[in-house]
Amino acid sequence: MDIVLTSLAFSAATLCALLMGYAIQRGATCTVAAVDELVNQRGAGRLLALAEAALWVGGGLLVAQALHVLPPMPAAGYAAGAWTLAGGTLLGIGAWVNRACVFGAIARLGSGEWAYALTPLGFYAGCLSVGPLFDAPPAQRLHETSPVLLAPAWLAWPFLAFAAWRLLGQARSAEGWRSRVWQPHQATLIIGVSFFAMLMLVGAWAYTDVLAELARGMAASLGARLLLLLALLAGAAWGGLSAGRWLPRWPTPAQLLRCFCGGVLMGWGSLLIPGGNDGLILVGMPLLWPYAWLAFSAMCAAIAAALLLQRALRARAESHISITRAR
Repeated sequence: MDIVLTSLAFSAATLCALLMGYAIQRGATCTVAAVDELVNQRGAGRLLALAEAALWVGGGLLVAQALHVLPPMPAAGYAAGAWTLAGGTLLGIGAWVNRACVFGAIARLGSGEWAYALTPLGFYAGCLSVGPLFDAPPAQRLHETSPVLLAPAWLAWPFLAFAAWRLLGQARSAEGWRSRVWQPHQATLIIGVSFFAMLMLVGAWAYTDVLAELARGMAASLGARLLLLLALLAGAAWGGLSAGRWLPRWPTPAQLLRCFCGGVLMGWGSLLIPGGNDGLILVGMPLLWPYAWLAFSAMCAAIAAALLLQRALRARAESHISITRAR
């Protein structure tokens, strides 16, 4: 009987991973795109949508805790410090080099941009090489329980009211769900709910954590977790195909190098924090661990600084060309 229940739970989790990949691709979900919108368009819609994904997970945990159905949660968080900031900064620089965070790489793969297949390979290589390059002490685990798991049961009710309001609003916008590109909040709603369902069914899972643990020879239930990764990729491909956005492109050597190097930098950052931005958004931030919020803020700040520098250099180059032509 236990084997049957475990198999059913894993099958349901696989469907959730498939749906999560679909939503990532349809919403073009990406931290780099979110920060670019903030810097160049003065809009925070995508960034708030990522925060909403964390809210769905955190709120779901409140409800599960109130109903006494919460499964064992991930190990306690980590102390925040200088290495947290360094890791978040490297994560941001890597995402900027890659032109997509770990979510965005999945979305781009789902559109047929084959260069992004090298992003997870680079991430794995970064996790392998971080030890010899950075003399960082092991991340200090905290012994405290997450404040979310200690919250009073009545806090579940405001979240349920919010969830009913959001779901009712989305149910009325049927046209939005049929569009080729979803609104950011639509995508992150599905991402957050799907991840929470997976959390309840099979425990916390982030594909960057699988790569990091594999690099350190620590991955537990590796076969099952790789199957979830394949389901995530299949969902992204399904999203691209169904939206007519599947346009396979043979990558150039420069694109392959960029994606691999971006993956390496993100791998370095993820082990220094520790955690990739998918795990930060969907596990650390919902559990209100300060290190996760600090690392994600550092990541966004690094991307913003890189985008501003890029814009300034481009403007200077264009000005120089204009002056040269005028002469």
